[in-house]
Amino acid sequence: MRDIDKIAFDYYYRATWQVINKMYTEQAALNGRPMHIGFVLVNIHYKNGTPSTALGPKMGIEANSLSRTLKKMEEENLIFKEQNPEDGRSVLIKLTEKGKKEREIAKQIVLKFNNTVKSHLTPSQIDSFLQVTHKIHQLIEDKSIF
Repeated sequence: MRDIDKIAFDYYYRATWQVINKMYTEQAALNGRPMHIGFVLVNIHYKNGTPSTALGPKMGIEANSLSRTLKKMEEENLIFKEQNPEDGRSVLIKLTEKGKKEREIAKQIVLKFNNTVKSHLTPSQIDSFLQVTHKIHQLIEDKSIF
């Protein structure tokens, strides 16, 4: 049994994310793409595109880094930019046919991970994980820690 006073929640989240990140990076390399491009692809709406201003916050990526990634993706014919008809000040990032195919590959990798994990957990374990994760998120958002 673990001493509850010595549990470092941040360590477990960070260590777990590091192995997940490594796994996704390896899978992306097998498919000839950097992981961050697959990450962007799965966050662009398949049919309608996604406003460029919504992508960074959605993925937790800074604007400069996202701009470089989008430029590379545009050069590789994975995406194109289109004026947002609902807001003339912004652009929509849309997938090309090639981008849609690569998005599907990235999506299948994410689904395989999620389905495999889900198949090894009980509904109670999943519920507990979601409750703890939500509570940590809430504490940080509410600035209850710092």
